[in-house]
Formats: sequence, C-alpha cells, structure tokens
Amino acid sequence: MMRIRKSSERGRTRLDWLDSFHSFSFGNYVDPQHMSFGVLRVINDDRIAPGKGFAPHSHRDMEIITYVLEGALEHKDSLGNSSVIRAGEVQRMSAGTGITHSEFNPSDQEQVHLLQIWIESKFKGLPPSYEQRSFGFEESPSRLRVVVSPDGRDGSLTIHQDAIVLAGRVSPDSGLRYEIAPGRRVYVHLARGSAILNGNPLDAGDGIAVTDESGLLLESGNNAEVLVFDLP
Repeated sequence: MMRIRKSSERGRTRLDWLDSFHSFSFGNYVDPQHMSFGVLRVINDDRIAPGKGFAPHSHRDMEIITYVLEGALEHKDSLGNSSVIRAGEVQRMSAGTGITHSEFNPSDQEQVHLLQIWIESKFKGLPPSYEQRSFGFEESPSRLRVVVSPDGRDGSLTIHQDAIVLAGRVSPDSGLRYEIAPGRRVYVHLARGSAILNGNPLDAGDGIAVTDESGLLLESGNNAEVLVFDLP
C-alpha cells in the first residue's frame, strides 16, 4: 500500500527569516492524521534567510539528522562542536540525556535549504553525541547510498534505532530499485526534481508512506534527489 503526501498538503511555518514545511506534526502545526510514520517523527523542509537561524535550544532522546541541499548551515552545540554543514554533507546528533545547539546561515547573501529529520531513539538516557560526513552524491548520481544506519555500514553515520536512511540522485536516463525486507515499512521523500515511484508521479516535497510492498522502482523525470527511510 502506498499513501501519497503531496508537498502542498504539508504544514507550514512562515516567518520573516524562515520558510518551513512539515511532513508531520511539528510546533504549532498539529494534524492527527500525520503525527509520524513509525519511528520517523519529523521531516522539516527549511529555507533560512541569509544571516538568520535558530538560537540555542535543547533536545532530548531523539536522533536528529540534518541534510543540506543548498548553501551552508553553521552548527554549534553544548558538546563543544562547531562546524559548517554544506550541500552533500549530512550531520547526525543524538540528543540523549540532553544537548543544546544553535543553527545559523553564515552567508550574508544566499539562503540555506535543508531537511531536518527526527527519528525516535530506541534507548533513553544515552550520552549525547555528534557526527558529520560528506557523501559526494554527484560522484554516483544513479544509486542510493546509505547515509545513516544503526551499525555505521558503508561509512554511514550511526543512530540508536533500527532505521536506515538512504539518499541519492537519479539521472533522467536511469532508474533506481530498492528491495523492501519483509516486515519493514518505508517512507520516501523527494527532496527536489521530479520522479515516478512505482507508477506514482512525484514532485519536490512530495512523500510516500509505503507498507506491505516488496520493492520500489524510482524513475527520474528531472534530476531527482530522493531520501528513502527503511523503518521497523
């Protein structure tokens, strides 16, 4: 079964410095039909104006993944980490017993476009931790690459949950196949471009919740960039 979540149906928070779309309930946007998909709790599609960002704020017991699509995001946290995340890079922050961080657009001219993803931790009260890595998606535009996993497979970032996050770009003349193991569910988010997933046309920002299916076939219509969440 496939349930399509169109980009235009998502919740939205719009401020003078932030334009954010919410695939699932977040902040003041509450939709009982879209609270989460299994352990996948948040996909926020954020655009932050130059020189603006989120002041220091705290999280607990959540796996937080930041995926930058365009521009750069400056990160600072209470563990002493200070970094800039650029397009093609992914950051993982396990909040555990508590972590405070800030996120700002360091550019004075260009907005930053990113996805912030929350996955529920399998364990409570873990020590907070942090990772960041570049995955070079342009070098392999027609395959899915594991960027987050519970065991750090294939050089991926490690989270404390039985969830795998894959990402990839699909050239117009090729497609991607992904097999779904029995008992697993999958959520697909099209970050940009257009594509056809198992016969369903998708545009940037669209998502599909997939249950009781054996596999996916993604065909690119126009420079598709996709994230696949393989979930318990």
